[in-house]
Amino acid sequence: MKQILLYADSLSWGIIPGTRDRFSFNQRWPGVLELELLHRGNQVRIIEDCLNGRRTVFEDPFKAGRNGLVGLEQRIEINSPLSLVMLFLGTNDFQSMHNHNAWHAAQGINSLIIAIRKAPIEPGMPNPKILVIAPPAIQVPKGEIAAKFEGAEKKAVGLAAAIKHVASENDCAFFDAGMVTNTSRVDGVHLDLEQHMNLGNALADGVEKLIA
Repeated sequence: MKQILLYADSLSWGIIPGTRDRFSFNQRWPGVLELELLHRGNQVRIIEDCLNGRRTVFEDPFKAGRNGLVGLEQRIEINSPLSLVMLFLGTNDFQSMHNHNAWHAAQGINSLIIAIRKAPIEPGMPNPKILVIAPPAIQVPKGEIAAKFEGAEKKAVGLAAAIKHVASENDCAFFDAGMVTNTSRVDGVHLDLEQHMNLGNALADGVEKLIA
């Protein structure tokens, strides 16, 4: 059994846009991906560590525990041995209380990659490969989250390219989720059911090669 750790935020937790509800495991993209890999004969388990509001390395002034760097090394240690770690963060770095740009978020991803590689895993256990996933472009935020993400669609311009550059510099695999899906028309930030399905299936080939 090969274990994959997904370290992510609400786009992967599976919040249903416009609600506080959650898609079921087989509806959200990590579940879609796991089921597809199992269907192909891969003995694999995806460990979901997805926290709503998680930033790359920044603090949320209103909710504790949203700094993705804090505790990451321990999560690698807890869940080892791991074949792969998937990083899918960045969206929340552009919440309205932050004045960040794409470069800042990409540097946050860089810090997370470094933390994963220096995690204190047990002797003889493999260092996991890393797949960095850039989130799809934020649209104009709508609904209840509009104030929280006001201006995010402008601040996040160039995010995928900036994350791709960091992934390349660190010899990590890279996937641009924006190439296969947009964000939801309902709230402009999260993923609808069809978008979860598309993303999970689109990732299957690349993930299968990484864990081979």
